[in-house]
Amino acid sequence: MKKLISTIFLSFALLFSLNVHAAKLAVIYDSGGKFDKSFNELAYNAAEKFKADTGIDYIDFEAANNAQIEQGLRKLVDRGASVVVAMGFSMADAISAVAAENPDVNFTIIDVNWLQGDNIQQFVFKEHEGSFLVGMIAAMKSQTGTVGFVGGMDIPLIRKFHGGYEQGAKYVNPDINVLMNMTGTTPEAWNNPTKGAELTKAQIDKGADVVYQAAGGTGIGVLQAAADAGIFGIGVDANQNYMHPGSVLTSMLKRVDVAVYNAFKSTIDGTYEAGVFTLGLAEDGVGWALDEHNASLITDEMKEAVEQARKDIISGKITVADASAQ
Repeated sequence: MKKLISTIFLSFALLFSLNVHAAKLAVIYDSGGKFDKSFNELAYNAAEKFKADTGIDYIDFEAANNAQIEQGLRKLVDRGASVVVAMGFSMADAISAVAAENPDVNFTIIDVNWLQGDNIQQFVFKEHEGSFLVGMIAAMKSQTGTVGFVGGMDIPLIRKFHGGYEQGAKYVNPDINVLMNMTGTTPEAWNNPTKGAELTKAQIDKGADVVYQAAGGTGIGVLQAAADAGIFGIGVDANQNYMHPGSVLTSMLKRVDVAVYNAFKSTIDGTYEAGVFTLGLAEDGVGWALDEHNASLITDEMKEAVEQARKDIISGKITVADASAQ
């Protein structure tokens, strides 16, 4: 009996091993680039973590422009990908087409909630909720009564970040002045740190002493300009506090990395589910960063106010409007 049990166990172990090694995991990044220190880099970091945790490697593709997205997806599928994670709404049409042609491949896309398909998993986030909290922090820290926002591409998604930020700032100080600039109207707006710095300097000239960026690679220029001018910047998506310790007031966290990691894990263990998944404060899908790089900037009073607001948003006592839906 022991020999039989041992044989069965070894058979299952071998089968699992074969399935794991047969699976190929893939990521396709948008035009902001793999190492944007923000949205795309979160996906890369999640893939690297999954590789470290499991020993399973992955393949990836960087789309230099939108015209390359469908071609990139097909290349990943042709190379045997079992799951492809696509970073961003600009990939929606290509995912829809390629997923329909490859029903045995799992597809996960971030920032999309309108696609149909039994093999398409979609993650969207309540960025306005997390932005509300960093807006509160900005208003509590501001000495001038003026704070700023620099967005990347002018799209409803980025208006969602701005809307939450403005609501949070005005929740603390109804009279606060919130400046807003978008970098551009094309995908190049995600990767223009020089323009990000210029817009930040213009807002500083108008009195802003805290500037929140939601601009992908462009945001690197925003945070640099804020640090150079001796004011505070606020990072986005990833924890960017480390980039300019003592100058980055906090970062609005968007847990894209969790979505990517779970897409890989669920494909490997057979629990992948298609459909739309929405992650907000209640799901720990968004939040704000507090660590050794900004701890001295955040007072106990600020922490308490933000924590109370977080609870009130989750309970429904505070309603944060979604500007992208207006």
